[in-house]
Amino acid sequence: MHFSIGRVGAMCLRHFYVLRSSWPRLLEMAYWPTMQMVIWGFISTFLYQNSSWVAGAFGVLLAAAMLWDVLFRGQLGFSLSFLEEMWSRNLANLYCSPLTPSEHVASLFVMALIRCVIGVVPAMLLAIPFYHYSIFGLGLPLAAFFFCLMLMGCSLGLLVTAMILRFGVAAENLAWFVVFLIAPVSCVYYPVSVLPGWLQTVAHALPSSYVFEGMRAQMFEQVFRWDLFGAALGLDLLYLLIGYGIYLWSFSRARALGLLLQVGE
Repeated sequence: MHFSIGRVGAMCLRHFYVLRSSWPRLLEMAYWPTMQMVIWGFISTFLYQNSSWVAGAFGVLLAAAMLWDVLFRGQLGFSLSFLEEMWSRNLANLYCSPLTPSEHVASLFVMALIRCVIGVVPAMLLAIPFYHYSIFGLGLPLAAFFFCLMLMGCSLGLLVTAMILRFGVAAENLAWFVVFLIAPVSCVYYPVSVLPGWLQTVAHALPSSYVFEGMRAQMFEQVFRWDLFGAALGLDLLYLLIGYGIYLWSFSRARALGLLLQVGE
């Protein structure tokens, strides 16, 4: 069956109507990134006033916190859009329609982007009057960092949805904590070099570590590291392919075993 942009748009429109009619969902998406910005903003302010090292690059912790939320919100937005179909027991209805798995995944990508923008952009804007710091001062590199972290978030989201398809609600909690498992080796607030040697190997296998190393290079040295961007993008594409393959396998197994009718039970 051919890929239909119309069906992808219909799925996005469905989730848009859900968001539009639920102000608690909209509030929740913006609440945690804003709280992150406020908390780390005060920490950054304190360090700026009391540390000569941080005084040379004020805002690096605040920028790292906001970019970390891009990864977190990207993964959570992808997973939640799928979970809402599961909670409403709508998966069987969707796949009785002409909707294909690739179209469903495409719509989840779009909704992850929308949820992420709704969540992190208000926090980024509020940092300007709160702390006189604008992450938009990074310029075009900010778009590169955002893009790489979104791809990684969606890759993790694919793995989470694949596990939910295969194992049902028993795997639902993965959506809430899986991204935090990689936080220590993503090197959000410190360079990769501070990790033990064996953990550095793990960090070098994650796109996020290259993104945050690139962010610090941009802020400290005003240099955009194309090598770090290329490594992050290459790993993102690799993990997207792996995640999509696992998702298709889980979907085929769930359909063969009749699990699509039981997900959400």
